[in-house]
Amino acid sequence: MLRTITLGSCVSVQGTFERQLENGKILVRVGKLLFEGYPVVKAAA
Repeated sequence: MLRTITLGSCVSVQGTFERQLENGKILVRVGKLLFEGYPVVKAAA
């Protein structure tokens, strides 16, 4: 499943969901790299 995370105020990364961390962040994989950040919440329509 693809997930989008934010790494800072202006940087976001989209990759394959790896796992949920205890501090509320998630890990996503892009190729061989793992990125840790806060998940982007879906906007209400």
